[in-house]
Amino acid sequence: MAKNKKNPSLTPPSGKKRRWYHNIADAYKVTKRTYAWITVAMILIPLVIMALFVLIGLRVGGVIWWGLIGLTLSSLADMTVLSLLLRPAMYSQLDGTVGSVYAVISQIKTGWSVEEEPVAVSKDQDLVWRVIGRPGVVLISEGPSSRVRPLLENEKKRIKRIVQNAPVTFIECGNGKGQVPLTKLRSRMRKLKNVLTRQEVPAVAARLNAVASRNLPIPKGVDPTNTKMSRRALRGK
Repeated sequence: MAKNKKNPSLTPPSGKKRRWYHNIADAYKVTKRTYAWITVAMILIPLVIMALFVLIGLRVGGVIWWGLIGLTLSSLADMTVLSLLLRPAMYSQLDGTVGSVYAVISQIKTGWSVEEEPVAVSKDQDLVWRVIGRPGVVLISEGPSSRVRPLLENEKKRIKRIVQNAPVTFIECGNGKGQVPLTKLRSRMRKLKNVLTRQEVPAVAARLNAVASRNLPIPKGVDPTNTKMSRRALRGK
């Protein structure tokens, strides 16, 4: 049997096929690192729901059927709570690490063109990422405001020489004054007003990519493109 060469971290060490409950277990472990109370919540929520439906069954009859409905809804409630908390938990744990912004923007599925490499890098490991969507060109920085501002301004000048009509927006990601926390980056991007048409977005992206320099002076030890979180890493192994 051929081994999984694309992503060995998705295959359990025992070589057994990965099941759906493995993903749930991993999600629970990741979420618990940030929200320690998740265990209590996932126990109390089903108990409350089950008790409610059993009481209904006792009053109107058919306690077994009402109990089955309660069991189904309690399981659904647990999965809903876990899914809602998983993403902010991951972002909270990544906050402050080099390349953390890419872990967020790489999850954007539609409407945006996302660069896989930073468009500007400083010797202090400050990064600037570029995404293009209907709001125009959005430059997202990692690092202190005093250091990333010149990087953002220089990149804006370069972009304006290539595509004059596309608006350029800055988002400074971080925990400093006036910066956007990593956990709120997606919501901040959703609040941007649309300016370009759907047809203009790929045209602007193609224009910028055509003249982009891939020879960035990335400091030693920085691998900003290797920020996709493997399941093995999230399990703490």
